[in-house]
Amino acid sequence: MTSCDVTENGFLGGRLRLRQPRTGHRAGHDAVLLAAATPARAGDRVVDFGAGVGTAGLALASRVGGLELVLVEIDLCLAALARDNAALNGFPAQVAVLDVTATAQAFAKSGLPADSVDVVLMNPPFTDAARHRVSPDAARALAHAASPATLEGWIHAARRVLKTGGVLTLIWRADGITEVLSGLERGFGSLEILPVHGGAGKPAIRVLVRAVKGGKAPVRIYPGLMLNDESGMPNRVAADILAGKAAMV
Repeated sequence: MTSCDVTENGFLGGRLRLRQPRTGHRAGHDAVLLAAATPARAGDRVVDFGAGVGTAGLALASRVGGLELVLVEIDLCLAALARDNAALNGFPAQVAVLDVTATAQAFAKSGLPADSVDVVLMNPPFTDAARHRVSPDAARALAHAASPATLEGWIHAARRVLKTGGVLTLIWRADGITEVLSGLERGFGSLEILPVHGGAGKPAIRVLVRAVKGGKAPVRIYPGLMLNDESGMPNRVAADILAGKAAMV
């Protein structure tokens, strides 16, 4: 067990129990949406980049049994919690304490050589420090703040570890969609894009993007997911997804 000061919270309607830091970065909707948008099958080797306490990867494992799951996290406390959470929920998972932008040699030493993975999912830091105030909390800033090279580095790492035909799923801020498309130009295709809106009639706040390494199919853009309806109440479809009753694959 980790010695971090933690709380235990329920996700997916209480089916997934997660221990997470009492203060600093805490798991939320983005990780659950990411898991719901990630395609996987039993036997797939799945890697969650920047896993934090394991929310996205473990949410995916709760939907798809028999995964070979690897949770990659740079923060020692969060990595320990991810290991605890995998055991707490009965999901076998390897936890690699690793910087996503580390070298190919460092990845290989952690058991992640090139062309060895079927699925990568990731929720990279995406707060633009040049445009928005970054949290003074060091752990929260590490989880949220991005430099111009952040997304490019994470996509490069995904491209390296994925097999040809492997799938990358990511969530990013909607106003940065051009950064996502630029980062995926090399090596990825068959893009599928789902905008996520805070409410009906409002601009998208997030984009969920799936891409295939070596894919050749045209880009597909799907109707947006509304988190709240016109009256401001939770949208039923979104509520089912967040409760683990539905997926977006």
